[in-house]
Amino acid sequence: MLHWGNDWNTKSLASKRIAGVGDRCEGRVRSGMTTELEHFIDGKRVAGTSGNHDDVFDPNTGGVQARVPLASSGEVDAAVRGAAEAQREWANWNPQRRARVLMRFLELCREEMDSLARLLASEHGKTVPDAKGDVQRGLEVVEFATGIPHLLKGEYTEGAGAGIDVYSMRQPLGVAVGITPFNFPAMIPLWKAAPAIACGNSFVLKPSERDPSVPLRLAELFVEAGLPPGVFNVVNGDKTAVDALLTHQDVAAVGFVGSSDIAEYIHSTATAHGKRAQCFGGAKNHMIIMPDADLDQAVEALVGAGYGSAGERCMAISVAVPVGQPTAEALVEKLTERVNGLRIGTSFDDSADFGPLVTAAAKQRVDDYIGIGVEEGADLLVDGRGFRMPEHENGFFTGASLFDNVTSDMRIYNEEIFGPVLSVVRAAVYEEALRLPSQHQYGNGVAIFTRDGDAAREFAGRVDTGMVGINVPIPVPIAYHTFGGWKRSGFGDLNQHGPDSIRFYTRTKTVTSRWPSGRKEEASFTIPTMH
Repeated sequence: MLHWGNDWNTKSLASKRIAGVGDRCEGRVRSGMTTELEHFIDGKRVAGTSGNHDDVFDPNTGGVQARVPLASSGEVDAAVRGAAEAQREWANWNPQRRARVLMRFLELCREEMDSLARLLASEHGKTVPDAKGDVQRGLEVVEFATGIPHLLKGEYTEGAGAGIDVYSMRQPLGVAVGITPFNFPAMIPLWKAAPAIACGNSFVLKPSERDPSVPLRLAELFVEAGLPPGVFNVVNGDKTAVDALLTHQDVAAVGFVGSSDIAEYIHSTATAHGKRAQCFGGAKNHMIIMPDADLDQAVEALVGAGYGSAGERCMAISVAVPVGQPTAEALVEKLTERVNGLRIGTSFDDSADFGPLVTAAAKQRVDDYIGIGVEEGADLLVDGRGFRMPEHENGFFTGASLFDNVTSDMRIYNEEIFGPVLSVVRAAVYEEALRLPSQHQYGNGVAIFTRDGDAAREFAGRVDTGMVGINVPIPVPIAYHTFGGWKRSGFGDLNQHGPDSIRFYTRTKTVTSRWPSGRKEEASFTIPTMH
């Protein structure tokens, strides 16, 4: 994923439901209104006091629709201290009671799905149906976390020794922090927060300043669902806020998703200050197309996984690897026709395949990479740089682009573009196709399309990446399995959601118990053993 997980270029909750949030946000720019956003601390919205702000754009028009405050280190300190105080009471709630809060939160989010999706689309640029998927994939992890009474159960051994029983328990860490990216402003905050909260921790979220409104609304819904004030907080900010979180003495764990360089920085800084850290970085996901693959199926998978959400996904397929010259020729012919027919529209056009990029800088980055690819000698079969959306000429739109004859020494192959650009790297044989994702600096996800079960099984076992899809183009695991990449796509020992999330947000305490019988015992000077 791109950038720092954020672009670091640089009222009190009503008792009744708030409906139509997304519709109001959609109309901000058209009405000439600029909304002043806030933080969410101790159960309520709080105005920023640092004096620093950043603009939130409407990607469809290019206009500023809101201003978001950037927290000072003092504001971060206040939020963390409040979270630490709230956590002590929250940890005393039994797991089933905590699960009921998450269940109610699920109900509220489902009731507001349409408005949440429109709010998300208005700031990010992805289409409303895609935005609903963003919210839904986050809620699936909340659903997983409602099983926390079972997930927190420890181990027990009766009679481990003479009159001795041994058992373990999982206990919360304290204050956990999530630093999350612009491209999934609902899903990834919920991936981080739901398991953390379910385990009895409090949580401070530092979302992207590009699209902060959905995280703020989710915070309100958590409180409406019965979460005590201070257990879930949102602090907007840039690197100043992040560094304050990474070094704060009351923060016990940090989760991050963003670019690899910054993932490495956050991991090293957090661990140097005694914190747990799980940090996920960039990706260059390959899709291997074997000679026996259904090419029509493969092409549909490629355009959906490569161009959906304008390519702003860490699990997007950005490299197609056809095996053998006949496969490559047939694939490229079908793919070129399909890419030329993709429909770009606004976020609120339900017939659009994808919408605008998140910022003008993101659009310029994509255009620059296309130019680099041409200079490097790749064949640009479809050039999306000249696309202009009628009546939205100032929006951050770019068309779909397709390269052929890309080689492994080119920058457009080795670096993450994070836009609607697909590169075809031709492999003569299967072993060459296997080496490409295995030797790449990133190891997030990979897919293989084939009818041969033996080849698919062998590929899954040998390829050096963290997630594998077999005839599945975006192999994002379901919520009760873990998500995480290898190599420069992931830093830390434990992954997101699934069982790893419970391990990450708790620490294990082991108790060895013995009740004396009353008879006198002499001191023992040897190491205890179990006979």
